[in-house]
Amino acid sequence: MAVTVRDIQEKLRLSVVYGNDSLLSKEITTADISRPGLEMTGYFDYYTPERIQLVGMKEWSYLVKMSSHNRHQVLRKMFQPETPVIIVARNLEIPEEMLRAAEEKQLAILKSNVATSRLSGELSSYLDSRLAERTSVHGVLMDIYGMGVLIQGDSGIGKSETGLELVKRGHRLVADDRVDIYARDEMTLWGEPAEILRHLLEIRGVGIIDVMSLYGASAVKDSSQVQIAVYLENYAKDQVYDRLGNNAEELEIGGVTIPRIRIPVKTGRNISVVIEAAAMNVRAKEMGYDATKTFEERLSQLISQNEVKE
Repeated sequence: MAVTVRDIQEKLRLSVVYGNDSLLSKEITTADISRPGLEMTGYFDYYTPERIQLVGMKEWSYLVKMSSHNRHQVLRKMFQPETPVIIVARNLEIPEEMLRAAEEKQLAILKSNVATSRLSGELSSYLDSRLAERTSVHGVLMDIYGMGVLIQGDSGIGKSETGLELVKRGHRLVADDRVDIYARDEMTLWGEPAEILRHLLEIRGVGIIDVMSLYGASAVKDSSQVQIAVYLENYAKDQVYDRLGNNAEELEIGGVTIPRIRIPVKTGRNISVVIEAAAMNVRAKEMGYDATKTFEERLSQLISQNEVKE
């Protein structure tokens, strides 16, 4: 997904010190951010000009101590054609030589009143999410009690209808039909809808409905962590289903694995309630309570008591 200088300027509410529409349309290709302290001393051996160059108090303090000529020469060497933008933190005063070098090399300068470390974190978080490689999967992503639940299954099994029922029960729709998922880090998956399908839900026989218009802003969410996958499948009499929760199944997306639960669908089963219970059960396990282990402990205790009586 392409990210431009204008995107980060608007997202992080940065002020434009220098730059026109052309410079603000420049594309950012990496989520890495550079603090060019060594470069300001003249050491450019490992300089990475393709990164956003973030100037904080340390870099600024060194710059203002330099002579005007040296400051201009260093900045001209720093500002390369592949450099996307220069960002100055802490609302620090922009040296005149920086403005002159930016004009000569045609680079945008943005400014923020946020502390450097905080600004760096916000930039990294935003760029990591926008530039991460995405995997599109078929399904419905719901936010259920604060947990991101990916509902999958064969076409026509009732994924969207289940999503609608969950919305009516007070949960939030994130994406229907196509879910774009990316790894935010080594342990976290995040999902969001395709832009054309945002807030929309397709119900066979009814058509496409706008969930936000019908149920309000509290019924939708723009993105969510993906923490559990639920696979809906047609009930079969000869199929053996897990009744105790011992069969740990996982789904891997983007190198990150999440638990997956298979739920058989047949007439009379309230699938939305079952999915609610599944989400709450996973949350309980994360908090240290496992109902299966509790049952096994009670069973073992009962067996031991019976053996003593015999």
